[in-house]
Amino acid sequence: MSIRFDLTYTDIDACEFENRFDQLAKANQELMNKTGIGNDFLGWVDYPVKYDKEEFGRIKKAAQKIQNSCEALVVIGIGGSYLGSKAVISALTSPFFNEEPRAKRKAPKIYFAGQNISGKYLENLLALLKDQDVCVNVISKSGTTTEPAIAFRFFKRFLEEKYGKDGARERIFVTTDKAKGALKFMATEEGYETFVIADDIGGRYSVFTAVGLLPIATAGIDIEALMAGGKSAYEDYNEPKFEKNPCFQYALYRNELYNRGKKIEILVDYDPSLEYLAEWWKQLFGESDGKDGKGLFPASVHFSTDLHSMGQMIQDGPKNHFETVIVIDDDQSDIKVFRDEKNLEGLNYLTGWEIDAINEKAYMGTLLAHVDGDVPNGIIHLKKLDAFHIGKLIYFFEKACGLNGYLMGVNPFDQPGVEAYKKNMFALLHKPGYEALTAELEERL
Repeated sequence: MSIRFDLTYTDIDACEFENRFDQLAKANQELMNKTGIGNDFLGWVDYPVKYDKEEFGRIKKAAQKIQNSCEALVVIGIGGSYLGSKAVISALTSPFFNEEPRAKRKAPKIYFAGQNISGKYLENLLALLKDQDVCVNVISKSGTTTEPAIAFRFFKRFLEEKYGKDGARERIFVTTDKAKGALKFMATEEGYETFVIADDIGGRYSVFTAVGLLPIATAGIDIEALMAGGKSAYEDYNEPKFEKNPCFQYALYRNELYNRGKKIEILVDYDPSLEYLAEWWKQLFGESDGKDGKGLFPASVHFSTDLHSMGQMIQDGPKNHFETVIVIDDDQSDIKVFRDEKNLEGLNYLTGWEIDAINEKAYMGTLLAHVDGDVPNGIIHLKKLDAFHIGKLIYFFEKACGLNGYLMGVNPFDQPGVEAYKKNMFALLHKPGYEALTAELEERL
């Protein structure tokens, strides 16, 4: 199987789920038929099989154009507008992708902007790129989201000063609403090539759309294979038999442990390539679960690195958490430990061991220690790390997230709580229309 879920170390017997099967089947039916709560944002459910082939072709052509015309692509977006593409690019390219020579990369360097409000970050990135040929992909549904809007204002000026308005026009690619919004208006007025953010797909579910696909394709990753993985997941994870459906198993596992009083789910990986997959996963489940005082808090750790910082807390701290471990079954490298005559560090007993095999033993030792420490561990086995399997894993998490929201009784497709900080920020910046709130907040501060 491409993805397998192992319940062995969870302190849950599969038979404990039997009385939940009808509830799970109902949630799955509402999700797949798009009849459940939040169904105006269920376009992602069948997107891998019903996506716009014409736009998909334009995405591949645009990616080729960017590859041929620039040394660096700057992707401007925040949240779901950048995390999905960064997750896939980080998983499927070298950790040192941007530092590699172009002949090896065969693609532009990829940088991200608009995901923070740091003047230092923006200033340093602009300085780094001043002598390079640059293209920009700005991603925003409205075009008015503060963080990416600020970054794009600077990069638009940067490109126009460097290439002129006509030259900049050929280097700016916009992913936005099909018909409305400030960014759509600007793209039409300036003549930028545009791609669509669908009305019925929220940002955190948008990896398979132009939001994720254009940067991913520009990085030289096979988006045909990525979509094939999503399609395979769409077909496989509608299988009604619980024992054959790892997506169902994962959704019920996290829901069962939540009902037992566990409040934190920690996603664990043993490969640095998965660091940003974990960041995307945290947004997916954090924005989807956290409603009405409910929800598991999503956290992540990267082992063995974080065993030297977070391992003590996980092992011996409060028992309010459980771990979900992603294991890549196929080795990523065949590099081996070699013998050293002096053996000052005492490592010669490892002579001939592959580094990945040592990492596997670290995983097994940690698994047993944490289970002995009363921390349940569910294990997601991913057959290999390539575009097809990452595509399948992304859909696996998206569907499990939707199912889990329905099981918890919340709408997993909205995010009303995100607006609170924005209103306060606008008021403190004296944005017109927020005068009353400005006075209230300044008095509190």
